[in-house]
Amino acid sequence: MRSKFDEQLNVLHVDLLNMAYLIQNAIQNAMKYFFEADIEGAKQIIKDDENVNHYQKKIENICFNLLIQQQPVARDLRTITAALKMVTDMERIGDHASDISELVIDMKDCPILFNEGKFKEMYSDVVAMLIQSINAYVNRNMDLAKEVIDMDDNVDQLFESNKEDLIQLIHNNPEKGRAAVDLLMVNKYLERIGDHVTNIAEWVIYSLDNDPENKEE
Repeated sequence: MRSKFDEQLNVLHVDLLNMAYLIQNAIQNAMKYFFEADIEGAKQIIKDDENVNHYQKKIENICFNLLIQQQPVARDLRTITAALKMVTDMERIGDHASDISELVIDMKDCPILFNEGKFKEMYSDVVAMLIQSINAYVNRNMDLAKEVIDMDDNVDQLFESNKEDLIQLIHNNPEKGRAAVDLLMVNKYLERIGDHVTNIAEWVIYSLDNDPENKEE
């Protein structure tokens, strides 16, 4: 019975990694197309979000089957509960990549100058946080998860800095107001992605809490 449970748990881990890979690519490509104003690429990101939704449903089904059929012990129950919560945040991250792509399409006739460096740093940070949070879950590493939560501080600082820059841009160039508002939305979606990744890290910590293997000496 336990061997079958462990086998299904491994499938859960693999599917979580696959879903994480999809949303990682979605974020990176959405921002790539954002910087390049690639309309066709942005449309593909929106279409590909169906694959993220597919994995969400598949992972939820695995979790429910484990809960109903296998009668997990406390440690396993925390792992499965965390996975259910994590997959919801992962799906929202995929949605935000689509949201950014929709703005790329909307901004096609409104090119403006902005600080690309801060946007690039911001999305690089959230991608790094995502990768580390999933590694923390699979490797049952609480320290990695805690580092992810700390990393969100820099994302928040970049969010505020970008916001101030764009408000100043609107003030100095009212004719570029519409495009600046769209950029404010991209900025907000990246900040929200950081929040969702932080949630994932917090659920990793929850899944490992009271685990003897993760108790400090």
